[in-house]
Amino acid sequence: MLRVLRPLLAVCLYLQLPGGQGWIPRYNNGFHYLDISNSNGNGEIYFNGVRLHVESPQPSVSASRGSSVILPCHYHYEPELSTPRRTRVKWSWLPANTASAFASPTAFAMETEVMVAMGNRHRSYGSFRGRVRLRRAAPGDLSLVINELHLNDTGRYRCEVIDGLEDESVTVELELRGVVFPYYSQKGRYHYNFLGAQQGCQDQDATLATFEQLFTAWEEGLDWCNAGWLADGTVQYPITVPRDGCGGVDLAPGVRSYGHRHRLLHHYDAFCFSASVKGTVYFLKHPTRLNFTEAVQACASNGSQIAKVGQLYAAWRLMGLDQCDAGWLADGSVRYPITKARANCGPLEPGVRSFGFPSLQQKFGVYCYH
Repeated sequence: MLRVLRPLLAVCLYLQLPGGQGWIPRYNNGFHYLDISNSNGNGEIYFNGVRLHVESPQPSVSASRGSSVILPCHYHYEPELSTPRRTRVKWSWLPANTASAFASPTAFAMETEVMVAMGNRHRSYGSFRGRVRLRRAAPGDLSLVINELHLNDTGRYRCEVIDGLEDESVTVELELRGVVFPYYSQKGRYHYNFLGAQQGCQDQDATLATFEQLFTAWEEGLDWCNAGWLADGTVQYPITVPRDGCGGVDLAPGVRSYGHRHRLLHHYDAFCFSASVKGTVYFLKHPTRLNFTEAVQACASNGSQIAKVGQLYAAWRLMGLDQCDAGWLADGSVRYPITKARANCGPLEPGVRSFGFPSLQQKFGVYCYH
């Protein structure tokens, strides 16, 4: 008999070891507890054919930066229960720059905890602390409310409901309404490695765009024949009109890709994404034109600060800013926004016109942000 039981004892011992379960593909839901809330007193769960369902009526939600948003999540049992059960909920988040890179259960390991709750007890984490709560508008409503949306809050959110040893989950994508714009260094084209591109966008009140954001911008007409970093570490560029030097005339329109490049050694431009701004971007009425130093001082004297490139793009795209006057921006570039194309205001298409980075001693107007 001992000879028969010995292999079984060895397997049981292996499963008890710290690494013994490493070969079993499993998702750790982050809850570690010994007491079984819905047990029969002997540590056993009896569902008696009852099934837990977790659903969301909206697979994706779009919102504006700085606003509040509700990510819907509801649960119920089939058949319906006559007495309530104690459940736990965990909301987690996969940032937008990694959400499309994982399709397998291993993606769960990349998720960041947003909030956990059971009954009236709850805890929020990281940058979400103090900004999130559960809506609880009706029985079974575990929708997540996020206040003061940040620029980098985009991505895939998971609502996981745990009932004893059973758990079910659903995901909701959060997108911000905004604009993608190409950006390059004051030193010229192709001077950013990946970290430099990240910082360059951040300095202009923006983030590196995701592929989905760039693809949407291409669908809306963005055409730019200079390759730029994206948030996932790939280098791509959008072409609506095929031509020589931009992939060739024989290639169909689309987003051209160089794939993943070395984040430190390779240098390109950047594609940034900016969402709506809380304040106002405006062209300062001033009796004279200004050099860069005078422009910064003029905005400060007006109770504002010189506008950043991302703020100007957001004001143009989302607030309809239209001004046929070139003005300084915080990075030392000179630009102006046109929503209604007309004579003497650049090309026939709407857009933000750029004079590049002229000498800081040249005289222009200035765009301020308040």
